[in-house]
Amino acid sequence: MRGVFVGRFQPPHFGHFSVVKWALGEGGFEEVIVVIGSAQESHTVRNPFTAGERFEMIVRGLREMGIDLRRVFIVPVSDIAMNHVWVRYLELLLPRFDAVISRNPLVVRLFREYGYRVVMPPLFNRGLYSATRLRELMLRGGDWKALVPRSVAEFIESIRGVERLREVALGD
Repeated sequence: MRGVFVGRFQPPHFGHFSVVKWALGEGGFEEVIVVIGSAQESHTVRNPFTAGERFEMIVRGLREMGIDLRRVFIVPVSDIAMNHVWVRYLELLLPRFDAVISRNPLVVRLFREYGYRVVMPPLFNRGLYSATRLRELMLRGGDWKALVPRSVAEFIESIRGVERLREVALGD
């Protein structure tokens, strides 16, 4: 069975990696398609990283977490402005899949309308692991590195991601 896990991953954190690890273990999925949503977005406070940067962070984090990359597809997908056809759009872009792995109410609703099985993963300390919270910590100088695998933190530092986020925040 192959599941789809959609996120913006701005940036990917321990919560995201825990969902993938769970899906490939207790969740019963043989493979997971990680969809990097809003792939066209970057260099904003809400979406500071490019799709390519998020792809690289996801690969690094999966490796560090001991997740078998042979069981994971990573596909960047640009937004479309029509929610009702979004699932059909994903069907055109992705390898075949059987279910969606999500707790997002809109994602759950849309996939159910298309007849897909919806699997809700456990909450992995959602109050702590939130990309919005992570970006706020980056902006304020808090301990954001504790929320991501070391390899992801090192990558963000190598591209001067915190500096980028702070600079684009000046325009908001």
